[in-house]
Amino acid sequence: MASVKVKPLQDRVLVKPADAETKTAGGIIIPDSAKEKPQRGTVVAAGPGKKDEPTSVKAGDTILYGKYSGTEIQIDGEDYLIMRESDIFAIL
Repeated sequence: MASVKVKPLQDRVLVKPADAETKTAGGIIIPDSAKEKPQRGTVVAAGPGKKDEPTSVKAGDTILYGKYSGTEIQIDGEDYLIMRESDIFAIL
């Protein structure tokens, strides 16, 4: 994973979304227009947390998040999501 020179503030987390599935379990190829947004990704950077409430995720963790969570941003041509830690459902 490439290092990113972005440090999220407070309880924000920078996530690299996983690639969308290109095939179904039965082997059918999914066209780009029908692909669903991934709901899992890898934490690239995490803020220190709020006062008296440190962040529980760290860089390198694979996480599960809500379908419409976060804000899409681009850094050095790469797509990332920045979201609050409360938008994360689980660490895988």
